[in-house]
Amino acid sequence: MAEHRTMQRGALLDAARSLLSEGGTEALTFPALAERTGLARSSVYEYFRSRAAVVEELCAVDFPVWAAEVEAAMQAAQTPEGKVEAYVRTQLALVGDRRHRAVVAISARELDDGAREKIRAAHGGLVAMIVEALAELGQAQPRLAAMLLQGVVDAAVRRIELGAAEDPTEIAETAVSMALRGVRGA
Repeated sequence: MAEHRTMQRGALLDAARSLLSEGGTEALTFPALAERTGLARSSVYEYFRSRAAVVEELCAVDFPVWAAEVEAAMQAAQTPEGKVEAYVRTQLALVGDRRHRAVVAISARELDDGAREKIRAAHGGLVAMIVEALAELGQAQPRLAAMLLQGVVDAAVRRIELGAAEDPTEIAETAVSMALRGVRGA
């Protein structure tokens, strides 16, 4: 019985990922979850009390997996520059991943304070990884620089997701160039 519940919960989360990556937060409704999973709407409520609860669990499950991939890529890099490049490239490479798209699609307004805090903490872990590399590069304000660097990454993510005129590879190269050389370019 418990195994069946775990499978149902997994199916609901998977359906939520699809809905979010296809249509953003507006697409994530209990009727849509019920339809995607073949469950009765009342059954969806047995697993999650609200949309925010679905989103919170998705973030709790998916964000650490995503962050671990970024961390692994950074640890494989030998130099602080390599770590910065891995930090940027890995996040941008994950854009096509449904888990990542779902987490990005979630608007902060949709979340309660507890969920927002969990995401902030997870995001803080991601930013903390890069602070050390930036300090090694001689950055006087490594924490501030890390937050600004994440802003560049977030802008590049949005650009890729919009299906901008530039090729995703071009967007990644420009983001890496800005991260390593500022606005001076090559």
